Amino acid sequence: MPLAGHSNVLSVIGFDADDTLWQNEYFFRMTEEKFAALLSDYAESDHISESLLEAERRNLQFYGYGIKGFTLSMIETAIEITDDKVPAAVLHDILRAGREMLRHPVETLPHARRTLMELCGRYRLILITKGDLFDQERKLAQSGLGELFDDVQIVSEKTTETYKRIFSNAGMAASTSMMVGNSLKSDVIPAIEAGSFGVHVPHDLTWVHEHADIPVDAPRYHSIEHLGELPDLIEKLR
Repeated sequence: MPLAGHSNVLSVIGFDADDTLWQNEYFFRMTEEKFAALLSDYAESDHISESLLEAERRNLQFYGYGIKGFTLSMIETAIEITDDKVPAAVLHDILRAGREMLRHPVETLPHARRTLMELCGRYRLILITKGDLFDQERKLAQSGLGELFDDVQIVSEKTTETYKRIFSNAGMAASTSMMVGNSLKSDVIPAIEAGSFGVHVPHDLTWVHEHADIPVDAPRYHSIEHLGELPDLIEKLR
C-alpha cells in the first residue's frame, strides 16, 4: 500500500499507551488534588503544584516516569513545603495515595480496542511506552489489549534513537513505520525525526512536561481527534 508521495509501504505501527490507549493523567491529577489538600495548612495549592512539578522534573533522571517516581516526588515536596516538619500521618497518606493509583483498574479509551483489532494482522503493531516496567505490564494485562500487539517495548525515554532502534529491530526502516500517541514531545516529534510518520491523538489532559509545539511544517505529521479515525487516515495516506 504505497503512501502518497512515498514509494515505501507502511508496515509497522507503534502505539503509545498512557492517555492514548487508556486513561492515565486523570489519576495523577486526582492524586495531586488530594496531595494539595493534605498540605493546605502549609501553602497554597498553586505553590504546592509548582513545587511538585519541579520535583518531578528534577527526579526524572533518578526515578524515571511512573507512579512510584511521582509518589517519591510528593514525599520530597511535602518535606520541602513543611520545612522538614511534615507529620508522619501525611507521609502515610501520600504512600497510601500512591498505592491506590497502582491498584486502580485500567480504563481503556474509546475506539482503542476496535481500532487495534481492525489493524491487527494487516500491520505489525508495537506498544511503545515509558514508565515503570511492573506497572506498565500490569496495565497492559488488565487492559486486555496485549494479545493485539506483536511486540511490547517499555523504555526509559522516547527519543529519535529509540524509534530508530525499535523499528530497526522489527526488521523495518523508520520510513515504513508510524507512531501514534497523545504526546507531541515523546510520541510524535522524535518519531518524525527518526523518519517515520507521527500521528497526534490529543487527550484532554496531558502532563505539562509533555507539551511541545506542533510540527506543522513536517510532511509526515498528522493529527486525528480520536483513535477511531486512524484506519481512515491510513487509507488516505495510501
